[in-house]
Amino acid sequence: MKKTKVDWSIFFKAVVTIALPIALQNFLSTTASMVDTIMIGSQGELSVAAVGICSQISSLFFSCYFGFAGGSLLFFSQYWGAGNEKGINKTFGLSMVFMLAIALLFGTMAVTNPEWILGIYTDKENIIEVAVPYIRIVGFAYPLQVLAMLVSFLMRSTERVKAPLISSILALITNFVLNWILIYGRFGMPKMGAAGAAVGTLVSGIVNLCILFTFLLKDSRMVKLRIKDMFSWGDGFSKVYLSKCLPILCNELFYGVGQMLINVVIGRQAESAIAAMAAFRVLEGFVFAFFGGLADASSVVVGKEVGAGHHMKGYQYVKGFALLCPAITFVICSIGLAFNRPLLGLFGLGSEAMFYGKYMIMIYLAAGTIRTCNYIMNSCYRAGGEAVFGTVLEIVCLFTISVPATWIAGMVLHLPFLAVFAFIYTDEIIRLIFEVYYTRSGKWIKPVTEEGKAMVQQFREELRG
Repeated sequence: MKKTKVDWSIFFKAVVTIALPIALQNFLSTTASMVDTIMIGSQGELSVAAVGICSQISSLFFSCYFGFAGGSLLFFSQYWGAGNEKGINKTFGLSMVFMLAIALLFGTMAVTNPEWILGIYTDKENIIEVAVPYIRIVGFAYPLQVLAMLVSFLMRSTERVKAPLISSILALITNFVLNWILIYGRFGMPKMGAAGAAVGTLVSGIVNLCILFTFLLKDSRMVKLRIKDMFSWGDGFSKVYLSKCLPILCNELFYGVGQMLINVVIGRQAESAIAAMAAFRVLEGFVFAFFGGLADASSVVVGKEVGAGHHMKGYQYVKGFALLCPAITFVICSIGLAFNRPLLGLFGLGSEAMFYGKYMIMIYLAAGTIRTCNYIMNSCYRAGGEAVFGTVLEIVCLFTISVPATWIAGMVLHLPFLAVFAFIYTDEIIRLIFEVYYTRSGKWIKPVTEEGKAMVQQFREELRG
């Protein structure tokens, strides 16, 4: 290995062939989940706020299961780099068991007791009344969501990026068409409003999963799933798996709890502020979807190189992604700020909510760019085998800086809404300082494959030299 600067030609080839298709697929998947909020905009601020509150519950659900999804991406990519098909099978089976258990728990709560879970997020009875039928139907889609993500992560990690992209496009089209028919009552169908949007989400989830499994079973040339291998964890694999997944799980779970506390504060603001926040979350979701896709792609690229023992190459890729992704985020946010009125106008917001939305985008122009950089670096740590540092840093900063500041601003001092919103991102700059230093140290490279472990010492010596 030779310590050199980033080879930009090789880096951008990886970006074009692997990262961009994954980013686009992630963008389309998130778009499908955001279509409900956009299309419900014609029903007024109340419906937008209701769907927005339900999205916050779905975000908590995501935080609870993504630790296992993120862990699976780590193992998939490193085992793929080492050519270990049995390891990929075991990872898939164990991840599926854990993720489905969480999906069934959340789905049961959403279907059987939606009023209770909605009451945690807001004290507005009129919002809860509209949200109940929506979340009750969406609860049935939760198991479909986790299975689709796991299959998608498997295909991404083994560099089969076209199938998840195709399934996301078809699912998005299905969701849009069904929403148009059921929300507004076209072709003689009943006008269902928010409940119609939920039906569109459920059916599009079924379509997405069926297409993914069709591609997965049809193309078994690269990795073939075997039931026997998927559930053979008796060689100590489950212990190794959980040692890597639990830090990620704790990260996502505590992050989800922190965001829930922040959302509780937001849910006690004026209805126009809640509606503006719901619209902003959609726009933020689009940004997050794209750079989240790049983060997943960086995990695939970095994990593959680390698993194969090419540590310096993986180290260089991290530096490249940490520069590229924040730059893309800044450009996207700048475009969003320039076109804030037509974008926010999609949600049927009133004048006060439109005012809030414009300045929320302006605040996010800086905060989102920094957040992207932090997210990318933490994803790469996990792909390299280090899941503890990023977890501890993010959770400590969240619960000692961001959550207390937002809670005091909104619940104690009762500051104006935009001031409360700005405090949500106060922890990002502190994290950036620590993560830049840790990235440069290379200490996050901790392979799980034998090929990777054999090259660690040589990498450390090259990095010091």
